[in-house]
Amino acid sequence: MNPAPQASIPATLASPTLEGAPALESANHGPGHIHAPRPGATATVINDFRELFKVKVVSMVLVTGWGGFYLGSMQSGISSLQRGLLDTLLGIGLVSAGAGALNEALERKTDALMARTADRPLASGRFSLGEGVFAGLGALALGALWLAQHTNLLTVSLALLTAFTYVAIYTPLKRVTAMATFIGAFPGAMGPLLGWTAARGRIEWPGVALFAILFVWQFPHFMAISWLYRHDYAQAGIRMLPVVQPDGWSTVAEALFFAVVMIPVSLAPWKLGMVGNTYAVLAALLGLFYLAYTVRFGKILKAANETESRMLARDLLKVSVLYLPLLFTTLMLCANARH
Repeated sequence: MNPAPQASIPATLASPTLEGAPALESANHGPGHIHAPRPGATATVINDFRELFKVKVVSMVLVTGWGGFYLGSMQSGISSLQRGLLDTLLGIGLVSAGAGALNEALERKTDALMARTADRPLASGRFSLGEGVFAGLGALALGALWLAQHTNLLTVSLALLTAFTYVAIYTPLKRVTAMATFIGAFPGAMGPLLGWTAARGRIEWPGVALFAILFVWQFPHFMAISWLYRHDYAQAGIRMLPVVQPDGWSTVAEALFFAVVMIPVSLAPWKLGMVGNTYAVLAALLGLFYLAYTVRFGKILKAANETESRMLARDLLKVSVLYLPLLFTTLMLCANARH
């Protein structure tokens, strides 16, 4: 998601063409013809760094961090909002990217066993372990220093605690217990709280409410992913709930419970006076939409075949990814209108 220091060119990028030893002959060209670099090589490197730093995950962190900072700024009346926002998001993004790279370094062997992650740069060997760790620690350090320079000590501390929990606790715990999902939801929900503390300099109930929204949202989202890739997880020895209890009942029950809880939790900003009644109505409707697809997800228990089962899980996953930015956008627009 964000740039990070690079120790050296990954070994797998060192093809003869890239190292400056071009082939001199081919079936289509005469002696002395020099081939151009392999097409797509630069795109491959860029894509590898996107995978290493988990750009898609960091993007979601930045969206929610933006929401937290924006809403916190309304409370404190910060001037130069745009500059403060960009500085905050850059720091949060670097820390998140660093944690993602370290996660991939720790999980490189596990990733190599799963079809959906086997082509990641560390799992496939295109980046070495040293390069992955160096990039991760470098991004983490740069992000922490940037936040220290442009925000406050509380935000730096929370960001580093988030990274530590994700890398050192959640990551190894995935091979031990299905409770790892619950533990992982804590660092996964820190984006908006980091944005809030960067703007306000302290933890307050509105910031906690934003944290709670993201915390609860994750469970139907996680259950859809874990069901969709349960065979991969089982092969790699990762103890997701559908692996530990493969009949699906616990997976559906947990997804439904948190989808129901999501509705009152999403109304917390309204109860705290951050927004008016328009937000309450829209948030409730969005929550019901999320719940409806979670109820539909429950059909995996009676799915006729694997294709239908995967379709139900994939649909919930798509809706979960759509729901969260819609909810935060609604919250920000309604808060702006109120102020």
